Amino acid sequence: MENDRMGLDRFDKAILSELARDGRMSVTDLAVRIGLSKSPTQARLRKLEKDGVILGYRAMLDPIRLGMDHVAFVEVRLSDTREGALTAFNQAVIKVPEIEQAHMIAGNFDYLLKVRTRDMSTYRAFLGETISHLPFVASTSTYVAMEAVKEAVLADVT
Repeated sequence: MENDRMGLDRFDKAILSELARDGRMSVTDLAVRIGLSKSPTQARLRKLEKDGVILGYRAMLDPIRLGMDHVAFVEVRLSDTREGALTAFNQAVIKVPEIEQAHMIAGNFDYLLKVRTRDMSTYRAFLGETISHLPFVASTSTYVAMEAVKEAVLADVT
């Protein structure tokens, strides 16, 4: 298991679980919740950050309240899957803010993208003007989400 390879003990796992629920808590509050004093908690926290286990802290925004409630999943097939083409596609996708997630897939297509836009007409234009012009895109298939049943960030490392 990855946790074991990282050398995470129960205190490290507790720190990660608590911060996943509330990334704004003070080190003092975190120490109380995990049952350690402040200094060792702070040292562990710094090590988790330095080791790249904690990637950062951010505000979680509600896309629906921000008017970005149209979600589409897009299968992308590339015309070329050699390393240079994959790298070009990956680098281009990273720069597009409407693409929330991009995953290389082992299957009948090459990538699965999660795209968030304001509405169907905005998505339609985005598909034609942006996705279709990404490097090496040969074809796409779109699946529109009707409802998000579960969307979560990693909150438990046990």
